[in-house]
Amino acid sequence: MRIYNKVMLYFWMALFVISMVTVTYMGFKEGFERWVFYYTFSAIALLMFFVRKFMMKRMEKHLTFLENQKNKNN
Repeated sequence: MRIYNKVMLYFWMALFVISMVTVTYMGFKEGFERWVFYYTFSAIALLMFFVRKFMMKRMEKHLTFLENQKNKNN
């Protein structure tokens, strides 16, 4: 599961970078008034990156807590 989480973390970062570069390029090429709305997708990808990172840290802390509880009861 950790490998999947790492892959998805980097997927969201790559999607952010690709969409940001693409929208910026198209904005310069065709005008920003047409392409400015698509920055929303970049923002969502960046938000998903940080949410995934936060949840991964939270999951690690929870697993550590459960392991400590298990050791404490035995």
